[in-house]
Amino acid sequence: MKAFSMNRRSFLKRSSLASLSATTLGSLHVAPSKAAAQASQRVRVGVMGLGRGMAHVRAALALPHVELAYVCDVDQQRISQAIEAAAKSQPQKPKGVADFRRMLDDKELDAVMIATCNHWHAPASILACSAGKHVYVEKPGSHNPQEGIWMVQSARKHSRVVQMGNQRRSWPAIQEAMARLHAGVIGETTFARCWYDNARGSIGKGNPIPTPPHLNYDLWQGPAPRRPFKDNLVHYNWHWHWHWGNGELGNNGIHALDLARWGLQVDYPIKVTYNGGRYHHDDDQETPDTAIATYDFGSKGASWDGSSCHPRRSEANDFVRFYGTKGMLAINGTGYEVFDLDGKSLESHKGEGGDLGHMGNFFECIRSGKRPNSEIEVGQISTLLCHLGNMAYRTSQTIHFDPKERRILNQPEAEALWERDYQEGWKPLI
Repeated sequence: MKAFSMNRRSFLKRSSLASLSATTLGSLHVAPSKAAAQASQRVRVGVMGLGRGMAHVRAALALPHVELAYVCDVDQQRISQAIEAAAKSQPQKPKGVADFRRMLDDKELDAVMIATCNHWHAPASILACSAGKHVYVEKPGSHNPQEGIWMVQSARKHSRVVQMGNQRRSWPAIQEAMARLHAGVIGETTFARCWYDNARGSIGKGNPIPTPPHLNYDLWQGPAPRRPFKDNLVHYNWHWHWHWGNGELGNNGIHALDLARWGLQVDYPIKVTYNGGRYHHDDDQETPDTAIATYDFGSKGASWDGSSCHPRRSEANDFVRFYGTKGMLAINGTGYEVFDLDGKSLESHKGEGGDLGHMGNFFECIRSGKRPNSEIEVGQISTLLCHLGNMAYRTSQTIHFDPKERRILNQPEAEALWERDYQEGWKPLI
């Protein structure tokens, strides 16, 4: 135990946690914003989507030299609540808008934070980059693989800082765990297993009803082709419809699979499966509630075991566990634990978590022009794992992927899911 701790201390002295990504992107050339001219100058930001986005609001109000200038939602009730919360923490109330494009019209706005439904993530990010705004976008960041490509292209074309909201990339103990994995703390790391469980109830079978007066349903649908409003869709159950969401794999699997890919130091898989089904409720949900995804990267592999509607309380599953030639490393909560091959715990370390560090990293990179911890290209490589898994499930096929060409190999049914149809006038333009 003592010798192991000494190795860790020696490691920390000579390691840099600033270059932990498995993907080397090189230096980003970010055009300076007004905020970059002076480190203490405020970054003016607008938040779009005020469900999960209230965490963004709280971060903007808590972080130094950040002004919350706009709050945006298609639900007027949420706008009023956000303005009221902000008024308690900063002298000037943010402006409330339903259409986020009104934020983009403000030339003094530096950045937007996007916490909407998945079908809005990429179109909103691309429009924001085109308008000269830096972007923080929640996971998964895209609704389909083509949108992920467009997001990266847009960030590069307009020289914007774009950070994806997989916040564990900024948690100190997780950064340390990844650096130590890469330095060989458990030998050669060859496989990662991920788990997720929850106790989600039924969403029932929706009935068509008039849209509530406080909700702009047309704007809520935005880029997605129009469908009638029903009473079990807004504000959360869209996750379980392919038209708007990406199921549990895109909702929570992205967090664990991003760590798996990071720890294994891999990018694109060569083979993907995702098998399971809807076993718990007879309702409107289309996405699986219980399923296992597997990823073959050639010399390494990973799996994600999801159970959305059964909490599996008697099982002590890790969030992610890495397996190496000399031992294992488990990530749970904000820390990690190292084991030998017999399962004996050798050391355990905790750290800080939450959203603030990751969002703070975004604002700091706007000022400095440095690459954020989850730069959008890194984030979208991880998100592609979720998209490929969902393709495998929806087509009942093993997906074969060419990492060099970055395309699916001769599987027309799966290839048809690479992109989506858009409402007229809403297809993203780079």
